[in-house]
Amino acid sequence: MLGSVLRITAVAALAGLLAGCSMGSMFGGSDDASYANLNASQTQVAQAASGAMPAIATECPPIRIREGAEFYRSYAGNRTSDPSALRYQGVLDRVSRNCVVSNGVITVQMGAVGRVIIGPSGGEGNITMPLRFAVQRDGLAVFSQRYDVPVAASPSSANEFSQTVENVAIPYVGGEQITIFVGFDN
Repeated sequence: MLGSVLRITAVAALAGLLAGCSMGSMFGGSDDASYANLNASQTQVAQAASGAMPAIATECPPIRIREGAEFYRSYAGNRTSDPSALRYQGVLDRVSRNCVVSNGVITVQMGAVGRVIIGPSGGEGNITMPLRFAVQRDGLAVFSQRYDVPVAASPSSANEFSQTVENVAIPYVGGEQITIFVGFDN
């Protein structure tokens, strides 16, 4: 019983202390009247806009790994049915994109990160991974480009590779179905 009374007393004392604190405006504003009816001049707005970052698209198109192009395999002697003939396999680990909208155009920066896994018939050496980025707008291709990405492969290393494509401009009115695809160009 005494513990309950002490807890109630402590809570009441804490509430009294907090009530005496000044919390300022409920909406985070300042009570200082010197800021009332203050507006920026056109010159101040222009100066701020010149260094501002462009607006980011509210609906940046999704980026997907194209079905059937998730991996790339190379076999010794073109023996695709023999697992021991696998020289290397490329896989995509991560894909990403960033979009900026300006004057009816979405400008896209897209990228992919992958790695090469050395197989039983593989060894150390330079490998080229054929990577394709494509953008479809309402079912029609508006961008498609193949990139031959060099990889210095070794059985004892991670053999990672990455490719970034910048400044792909896509006309955008609003409501279009736009999808970004990436995959190996088999």
